[in-house]
Amino acid sequence: MTGFRFGPHFITESQVFYKSKFSIGIVNLKPIAPGHVLVVPKRNTPRLADLDKDEIVDFMLSAQKIGNVVEKHYGCTSLTMTIQDGPQAGQTVPHVHMHIIPRKQGDWANNDDIYEELDKKKKGVDNEDRKPRTEQEMSLEANELRLYFGVDNA
Repeated sequence: MTGFRFGPHFITESQVFYKSKFSIGIVNLKPIAPGHVLVVPKRNTPRLADLDKDEIVDFMLSAQKIGNVVEKHYGCTSLTMTIQDGPQAGQTVPHVHMHIIPRKQGDWANNDDIYEELDKKKKGVDNEDRKPRTEQEMSLEANELRLYFGVDNA
């Protein structure tokens, strides 16, 4: 089975919808909103400062491309793009990654409530507050998003 390491977790190819030289876009096991996806460097490293210049440029350009697709696909007008860089910042998987979360008018009463929702994930994938999606659900979403990037991308 081919795939990628995401901290201690294994991400299957079916969960990947975007690939660049140094980064991947993956669907989320426990999204806080429809379309909540992650941008992840291919190299397994815990902190943003651990990435070299080429990886950082690729990571940010990948986030921009993925964000544009998320807005189009989910019909949203804005995005929350956030990196929880280290445990005290709420990072639960020791592999730097960016959350891309589609935003619509009135989705959270107070804009900053989205960060409280992300903080509920402090237990990481072991948190039972939100039910994990099935492999099939994640694969279906990845297939839809993959179409925007071309068949050879993922």
